[in-house]
Amino acid sequence: MNPVLSTTTATTRTESTGLRGLWHSLAGGLTRLVPHDALALVNRIAIAAIFFLSGRTKVDGWLTVNDSAYSLFQYEYQVPLVPFEIAANLAAWAEHLLPLLLVLGLFVRLSALALLGMTLVIQVFVYPDAWATHLSWAGLLLYLVGRGAGTLSLDRWLRIR
Repeated sequence: MNPVLSTTTATTRTESTGLRGLWHSLAGGLTRLVPHDALALVNRIAIAAIFFLSGRTKVDGWLTVNDSAYSLFQYEYQVPLVPFEIAANLAAWAEHLLPLLLVLGLFVRLSALALLGMTLVIQVFVYPDAWATHLSWAGLLLYLVGRGAGTLSLDRWLRIR
């Protein structure tokens, strides 16, 4: 009998029955219980809600940017290189359109990438001390950029990857 073969077989048998085998079995069960489609849907809705609710604070009515939003962009946010009026309008529109696309599951990778860029701008120029919050947003968005919308989406229905 080949000693290398018998050692490999013994190691495999031990891994499948020992603590490592139990862990692998548990991990496999959890993967089946919480598939990508469920994760993608929850991530899409969660991050969409965060940005959409933020966008609603910047507008009156449907999409009329309010004076307090202009004031925030002029005095508090002070995003460089972009005039505050343009930045306020871009943010308000993006915080409405991109979350809507995420919920619908349409152009999810692109929408998530745009919101990830927005998160980076907020982190660097607006609230640099809120890194823990922004990191959690980035985690949700990176999952969507990397894995896509899942089956419960217009992307899948339209065969957009």
